[in-house]
Amino acid sequence: MTVEQHIIADKTLIRTAKVISAVFTPFSIPFVAFLILFIFSYLRIMPLQYKLIVLGVVYCFTILMPTLTIFLFRKINGFSPEDLVERKRRYAPFILTITSYVFCLLMMRRLNIPWYMTGIILAALVMMIICVIVNLKWKLSEHMAGAGAVLGGLVAFSALFGYNPVGWLCIFILVAGVLGTARIILQHHTLGEVMGGFAVGLICSLLVLHPLSNILFRIFLF
Repeated sequence: MTVEQHIIADKTLIRTAKVISAVFTPFSIPFVAFLILFIFSYLRIMPLQYKLIVLGVVYCFTILMPTLTIFLFRKINGFSPEDLVERKRRYAPFILTITSYVFCLLMMRRLNIPWYMTGIILAALVMMIICVIVNLKWKLSEHMAGAGAVLGGLVAFSALFGYNPVGWLCIFILVAGVLGTARIILQHHTLGEVMGGFAVGLICSLLVLHPLSNILFRIFLF
C-alpha cells in the first residue's frame, strides 16, 4: 500500500471506531435492557400503557437528562466532547449522570416497579459510583463497563427466567470486543482501562441482579 492508501485506511478506521462508540453509548444500555425484557421475556404480557410508562421514565432519566445536562455543561464551559476524555474533567459528567439515575431509581420505587427491573438502574448506578472512585487514579472505560453490565445482566436474567443465554452471550461478547477495540483505536483508553471497565460492569451487574447474590440489595433497598 502507498502512503496515501495507509492514510485513507487509518482515517476510515478512526471514523468507524467513532461510529461504533457513538452507537453503543452507555447511556442507552438501561433503556435497551428494558426494551428487550418487554419484547423477549414474559413481561411482554404487561399492558402496553404500563410498558410505555416504564420506558418513558427510563428514557427520560437515563438518556435524555444525562445527555442534556452534559451538553449544557460543555456549552457553559466551552468544552468539546474530546475535552471530556481527560480524567480530571470526567467528574462533572459522572456526577450529573449519577444524579439523574438516582432520580430514576426513586421514581421507579414510587411506581412500585418489581425489584428485578429496578435492579437494572441500581446496577448501573453502583457501576458509575465505582467508576467515579476509581477514576481518581485510573480512567476506566464507561463504554466497556456498560458492555460488561449487559453480559452480567444476561447471565443474571437467564438464572431468573430460566432461559438459555448462549446465543445472546455470543452476540454481545462480539459487540464488547468490537467496542473495546474501537475505544483503543481512538486512544481514549488503554487495554487495561478497557478490561478494567468491563470487569467492573460485569461484577456490579451480577452482584445486583443475579438471584444468588442480590439478597442484600433486595433486603435493604427493595
